[in-house]
Amino acid sequence: MGAMPDTDQFLKLLGLAVVCCPLLLTIVLGLSSLLDRPISEATTSRLVRGTAVAGLLTSILVLVLMLALGTRHVPIPLGNWVEIPGHFHFSVKFVFDRLSVPLVILSFLLSGTIGAFATRYLHREAGFNRFFVLYAVFVLGMVVTALAGTIETLFTGWELVGLSSALLVAFFHERPAPARNGLWVWIVYRVSDAGLLLAAVAMHLLRGGGDFDQLLGGGDWPLEYSLLAPNQALVVGLLLLAAAAGKSALVPFSGWLPRAMEGPTPSSAVYYGALSVHLGAFLLLRVSPLIERSVLLCVVIVALGLLTALFGYLAGSVQTDIKSALSFASLSQVGIIVAEIGLGFRYVALIHLLGHACLRTLQFLRAPTLLHDYHTLENAIGEHLPRAGAPRLGRERHRAWLYRFALERGYLDAFLSNFIVSPFARAFREFDRLERRWTDFLSGGASRESDQVAPQFGTIEELV
Repeated sequence: MGAMPDTDQFLKLLGLAVVCCPLLLTIVLGLSSLLDRPISEATTSRLVRGTAVAGLLTSILVLVLMLALGTRHVPIPLGNWVEIPGHFHFSVKFVFDRLSVPLVILSFLLSGTIGAFATRYLHREAGFNRFFVLYAVFVLGMVVTALAGTIETLFTGWELVGLSSALLVAFFHERPAPARNGLWVWIVYRVSDAGLLLAAVAMHLLRGGGDFDQLLGGGDWPLEYSLLAPNQALVVGLLLLAAAAGKSALVPFSGWLPRAMEGPTPSSAVYYGALSVHLGAFLLLRVSPLIERSVLLCVVIVALGLLTALFGYLAGSVQTDIKSALSFASLSQVGIIVAEIGLGFRYVALIHLLGHACLRTLQFLRAPTLLHDYHTLENAIGEHLPRAGAPRLGRERHRAWLYRFALERGYLDAFLSNFIVSPFARAFREFDRLERRWTDFLSGGASRESDQVAPQFGTIEELV
């Protein structure tokens, strides 16, 4: 039974309020930073907690009203913001359904928990306000991505999440390692974004727009049925799978995941333990009706998910620091979730995603205290506690090779360096050289002084 007109309008207003909560936080904190008038830590803490509570309560109210009214699908179209004659336009639309509402509630719940933790963890930190500006951008990106009703809207949220993630990896930018690893993450995200952008173009060409309701046909999630032909679904699905693989660190893009641990513990928890690492799986859940149109695509997704889960288990078993071990444990579970999506278990994958995100958040936030407790216990007993080692599979010589394979993280770091990061870095360097030559030509040689000064800051090749 559908909602009454007045109730339907009320639901849409509540839906817009859900989006406005993180948007207002981003504007307030962003303007204070741009105007060089940073807000006090106490005020920032109250704003973060107030936003999380307001967004969470509003999201829960939307869910309660949808359940009470029997409404499974509440679209909020905001029209075409950019329109190019032909097939292409930028349409903004939010959708509340059985997939988006749980993820929005999870985003506010975990972001609020981590925000409360971060206000104490980063107390008197020089980059306190900068952290929470990026935190606000991340929450806004998560909410926009979760509620996106078109691939253009999803791409906007996707970019906000990626930008804030990469900048927080490089949060301690006074050291070379965080800046270098932040650049790595950003480059891999560029490859992922290229897959999503190509998928958006393909959707516009095939269906005349990027609206998921048009792409996935009639019905409400998870009962939707795609109208694309199997070969069309295969092409679009592979592009979306490439986007999901880059964002969720699936094989072969898993090499950047341990590098992302350079950021503060709160950002590691919210990005690579709880929310951001699951965005690839969420994207596949959103387009799961399309995936089921191609048997070959389902097989590829299941194989990739199981391969990622196995790699995460092997690499995580030999890690010596707790954050890397937890990140690879998260990767194993994400791989299993992706495999569940490929097998068609939509609700199982959604419940797995929600439960795993909550568990990893708790573990990441507990990690610093856990290390302190371990040291206290080891001092009390006078010896080291046993550490987990590489899995004992096969013969001795096979175990030695397996241990080296796990210790080198499947050599995926070298793969990213040789085939993704370094080519991008060389291209960036070439563009920089061409820009300097063009500037030199226009200014009559005035930019030569900058050419002499620039090397002291290092080159992109040195960063990567």
